[in-house]
Parts: sequence; structure tokens; C-alpha cells
Amino acid sequence: MVNPSPFPFKSRGGLMRIFRAFIYSLQGLKAAWQHEAAFRQECVLAVILFPTAFWLGRTPVEVFLLCLCLLLVLVTELINSAIEALADSLSTEHHPLLGRAKDIGSAAVFLTLCMVIGWWGWVIVDRFF
Repeated sequence: MVNPSPFPFKSRGGLMRIFRAFIYSLQGLKAAWQHEAAFRQECVLAVILFPTAFWLGRTPVEVFLLCLCLLLVLVTELINSAIEALADSLSTEHHPLLGRAKDIGSAAVFLTLCMVIGWWGWVIVDRFF
């Protein structure tokens, strides 16, 4: 089968594409763990809080939302790390647009962390106070 994409690095599809995508995803997680301290810290926090969500949440929906917001922090941190790595590969000198991109990625992580604090805080106050 001829690759219909004009880009030679695009895959052709099928089960091998899914397998390669899985491998690339694992490589990305490994790179984030090795090179991003914030990702490691958030993973440790998630490992502690995921089981806590099952104890703290009183309904399946509460547990799901407690876990989901933790997962969103990790996803957002991965995207932010990718933006930062790309920006750093383009230039190590200060550039206003690269700085803006990095700041916006950081703001996205900050907002997801605020969501975790807000939702977990709401559930804790509702349950114990």
C-alpha cells in the first residue's frame, strides 16, 4: 500500500500504527518522567490521591470527578512540557512569542491545579464539615 500522505514519516494505518503510537506514547511518558520535575511531582501526588478519591468520594460520580481532575493535571503538564521543549529547541535566547507560549502552557497547568484544589476542597468540606 502506498502512503497517501505527502510526509514520509506519517504512518500507513492498521494495527502497526496503533502499536507504534502506543510505543511513542510510552516513550513520551518516560521522557516526561526523566526530564520534567513538575511531572514527577504531579505523578507522586496523583499516586497518593487516586486511592484517596475512592475513600473520599461518596458516589461513583464524585470518585470519577476526583480522579478525572488529577488526570487532567497530568495531561496538561505533558502538553506544557512539549511546548516548552519545542520552544527551547527553537531558541535558547529570549523571544517574546516563545516566552508567551511557555507562559500560556504554565497558566493551563495552573488552572488545572486550581480545579483540583477547588473540586477536592468542595468534596472534603461537603463530607466533613
